[in-house]
Amino acid sequence: MTANLERQAALLAWYFAHARAMPWRSLEGQVDPYCVVVSELMLQQTRVDTVKDYFVRWLARWPDWPTLAAADLDEVLAQWTGLGYYNRARNLHRLAQVVVADLGGRLPADADRLRALPGIGPYTAGAVASIAFGQPVALVDGNVARVLSRWSLVHEEARVGAGSKAVWALAQAALAAPGPARSTPGHWNQALMELGAMVCTPRAAGCGHCPVAAWCEAKAAGLQNEIPAVRVRPQIVAVAAWHAIVCDGRGQVLLGRRPDRGRWAGLWEPPGAEGPGAADAVVGWARRHGIALDSPLAPVIHVLTHRRYTATPLPGRSATQSVEVGSLGYTASRWATVGEVRAPTAGLSRLGQRLVAAVHGD
Repeated sequence: MTANLERQAALLAWYFAHARAMPWRSLEGQVDPYCVVVSELMLQQTRVDTVKDYFVRWLARWPDWPTLAAADLDEVLAQWTGLGYYNRARNLHRLAQVVVADLGGRLPADADRLRALPGIGPYTAGAVASIAFGQPVALVDGNVARVLSRWSLVHEEARVGAGSKAVWALAQAALAAPGPARSTPGHWNQALMELGAMVCTPRAAGCGHCPVAAWCEAKAAGLQNEIPAVRVRPQIVAVAAWHAIVCDGRGQVLLGRRPDRGRWAGLWEPPGAEGPGAADAVVGWARRHGIALDSPLAPVIHVLTHRRYTATPLPGRSATQSVEVGSLGYTASRWATVGEVRAPTAGLSRLGQRLVAAVHGD
């Protein structure tokens, strides 16, 4: 057996012995394509431990394509609250409708056809084709890119440019020739991801308990903790925002729905504005609608991947429920009780929930 095939066999043996239990994973065979898509979209930019509970709740509510396709988008977005990157939820809902309306309720097994569907890029197409359909199709995420870079001494940053091309070529080459990887492509792809998540980690390569350390070029060169090159992360942008937490006489809070594009697309929040002049915009809006605002409370700090929000809550009272929010850029308005707002599936952004809690308690 060649060194490459020995490495494949060793990694797969380790995977079957040590793979973490996941509600979407099966070591016995292929899994439902629907479950693969839901889990993979949830896992993008989100930690595994966070996704587990969301996945279980999602499957309990919408166990298949038809039930998800028939769901209201507001419900879908509400169920996604806390996972972030809400376009993933929109794409998943749209994908369900396409599968039911145009594909007879079944996803295609072909990776090229998968890539043409809403929300499915090269990585997700590789995951679905290999894990759900047993197709020898490669995938590369951050964990796979790091593992392959170390195995083959790819010095460039692995997520862009020449480094990205190199690791994709390595991933595809492993599945191109006969061997353990090609025989079980779904398990192979998951084994690569699991190794990167559990052993071959970004800050410290666990070579001492790595099942394939003997075949790693980076370890042989003593460069396992320098490869791949560290990605230059974009600078975090500071954003100032002001929001009016307006109550009516019945203990309800006014909410505005954000536009269908942009951050927190389609989610609800207390009406507000961000950027230069945000405070004046909110105060002026409140004055025009006869809303009495109290003094601002301590700002709520909310950090996203590339933005740091300093959001100032302004408690307020309205004598009427007839308040428009379109002038602040919202597409709709509604009133909700504080209890409804606090619910995990209320359809509010996490920042929106925190702003309400700042006024009405945690």
